[in-house]
Amino acid sequence: MKKVTNEALQIAKHIHDWICVYTASIQSCSPHTVRRHTITLSLFADFLEKEKGIDSLSLTGKCFSRNYIEEWILWMKNKRDCSGETCNVRLTSIRAFLKYLAGKDISYLSLYQNAMLVPRQRVVRKKVTGMSKEAMKALMSIPDVSTKTGQRDLVLLVVLYCTAGRIDEILSIKINQLHLGANKPYITVIGKRRKIRTLYILPKAVAHLKKYLKDFHSTEPNPDAYLFYSRNKGVMGKMTPESVNQQLKKYAALAHHICSDVPINLHAHQIRHAKASHWLEDGMNIVQISFLLGHANLETTMTYLDITTEQESKALATLEDENKQHIPKKWKTDSDSLASFLGLNKIAKR
Repeated sequence: MKKVTNEALQIAKHIHDWICVYTASIQSCSPHTVRRHTITLSLFADFLEKEKGIDSLSLTGKCFSRNYIEEWILWMKNKRDCSGETCNVRLTSIRAFLKYLAGKDISYLSLYQNAMLVPRQRVVRKKVTGMSKEAMKALMSIPDVSTKTGQRDLVLLVVLYCTAGRIDEILSIKINQLHLGANKPYITVIGKRRKIRTLYILPKAVAHLKKYLKDFHSTEPNPDAYLFYSRNKGVMGKMTPESVNQQLKKYAALAHHICSDVPINLHAHQIRHAKASHWLEDGMNIVQISFLLGHANLETTMTYLDITTEQESKALATLEDENKQHIPKKWKTDSDSLASFLGLNKIAKR
């Protein structure tokens, strides 16, 4: 019986250390980033096994060659219907791993250098479609609050909309990040690059959250429990963005009959975009919007909202004579698979 080669074992060890130690602890990346890297390498292992016949006995550094990476990108596009944006995200992750690998073993440096030569997919920037206030009202009328799932989903919609938070930020909220008893109730969220933001919430949202906590958590909830948790994993396991977006599409299809402004293929990011647009419509200072969205600079906010030149002038006009005027705030596994050998999850079939 053939044995696994030392090189294959070393690659598996480096993958584990990169994801579980270096990325998660040393770089202090968010759980979202760790998950993205894990999915990327799981996809690459799936490609190697299905398309190239590579298993734990034949895995070598050559499997990460430029030719294989380029074929992998085409495989994702043609076999898994991945968009150009998704392929570019996966390419970024594989490059990050090979950079780490080269740092651990100089003999792999050429793999990283060649991976940097792989061209990114050309993509057309898509305009994010938001929703009108009427569309949001229609969407929130759909969840059946007589059921536990409907109760949870309505509160999730309320929190997504009132905070304009990123979906992973909202799903990562733990009980200890809620400050409902404060003079001005707020939620602290951990955003990109581990930046902490304070998001104030209105009385109606507070009321929804208090009832939700009473119904879905114990009278003395665990401070480290997730606010929105997976029914399969319990309070210590958070919901996934995929499951939320899948549920949103079901609600959107029904809400579309009430208000045609509701996008049928709704996803959580559109709710964030909608709230930001509504803040702008209400006259909120563009700097406040940028801060609430967690953007690193104002230009990102301008692009994100697809602001026209005229709107930009009006938005920036609120910043003139900032010291002279007071601007009120408006809120207030298969064991024999290659993936298994590498310590990764097996990718579901399409």
